[in-house]
Amino acid sequence: MSAQVSARKQQELQAQYTNYKETLQAIAQKIGDVEQETEEHKLVLETLDPLPGERKCFRMVNGVLVERAVKDVLPQLKTNAEGLKKVLDDLLKQYTAKQEELEKWKRGFMHLCVGVSPYVNHCPIYKAYRSTAAADEPLTGRQHETFGSGTVVR
Repeated sequence: MSAQVSARKQQELQAQYTNYKETLQAIAQKIGDVEQETEEHKLVLETLDPLPGERKCFRMVNGVLVERAVKDVLPQLKTNAEGLKKVLDDLLKQYTAKQEELEKWKRGFMHLCVGVSPYVNHCPIYKAYRSTAAADEPLTGRQHETFGSGTVVR
């Protein structure tokens, strides 16, 4: 494979990397939402558990406040809370799998950046990786940074 990566290939790699990161961000957002909802269910269950079953309570159903008895609401809330825990577990597994897939992808394409030149700023993978730090800084000197399975000389 040639030492230089074509501009088109760089754009494709950048797009793939961005897609991985956006997917991970979306899953993380869903995880946060489900965790918040789980906490809300837990709080309501802790509040309603000690109350007598005949006591009335109100529940929001599709934007409408509905009056129910505590004994009718508790089983539904427990079922919902268990469902949320399962969804959370699935999302965590998805996140871990996608993260491992990204790491594998980075290891597979990092060789395109390693050894190309002392200035690897043009490498889309490395640039995206360093975007949180200082991607616009020129890489100079003989500093080394390990990334994936290779070492980038900078």
